[in-house]
Amino acid sequence: MNEQTWQAVDDWFCDRLIGPDDALDGALAASAKAGLRAINVAPNQGKFLHLLARIQGARRILEIGTLGGYSAIWLGRALPDDGAMVSLEFSPENAAVARANIARAGLDAKVTVMTGLALESLDALIAQGVPPFDFVFIDADKSNNPNYLERVLKLSRPGTVIVADNVVREGRVADPRITRTTWSACVATSTCLETTNGSRPRPCRRWAAKAGTGLRSRWWAGNKRRAPIHIHMRQRQKGPGR
Repeated sequence: MNEQTWQAVDDWFCDRLIGPDDALDGALAASAKAGLRAINVAPNQGKFLHLLARIQGARRILEIGTLGGYSAIWLGRALPDDGAMVSLEFSPENAAVARANIARAGLDAKVTVMTGLALESLDALIAQGVPPFDFVFIDADKSNNPNYLERVLKLSRPGTVIVADNVVREGRVADPRITRTTWSACVATSTCLETTNGSRPRPCRRWAAKAGTGLRSRWWAGNKRRAPIHIHMRQRQKGPGR
């Protein structure tokens, strides 16, 4: 599938499954006006995150990477009346835009945006002993994914769903020219991590074994008994609302 066809299919799903939404459309417009990069999740991915959080029955949600608050609105809407969400954003300017967008969506009582380095914010949450989160969305600098996951596990419980965007890395996961060594390095830094309660994150064995075979990224939710956690999400298309 070429990029033009991919975009057409993506638009078809967005048009039929989402439709106009004042809060979400306004968040994108305000983000663009403020000069934020158009790297937020696509509308259909936002709705998918929303559905995952609702299916999980999440009452506490953690997001790493707020940007303009677009995905935070989708996730915040999945919370019950007494639910709470914490979103971490490095840039104070981005955070200000996000807070305004979240307030216009009527979610400022549920969603809190913390500014600063995400690793430091995560360490602060761990030190505070906050209750575990039911759903975590990691969408920040990809090179820190292993560090984020290591800390997120300390803020999770058995059954917590952890999602990361993105792991396709411009198609490198399916590039047959990538050797096992290169693949392992890619996996270790930004692709797929596997962990069991309390253990150090490591490359997923099932992925590493299939390096160079055209394997696609996929979603996986943690088993509630042994609670291994895998994180995968397809690469999004760039552009307005993507």
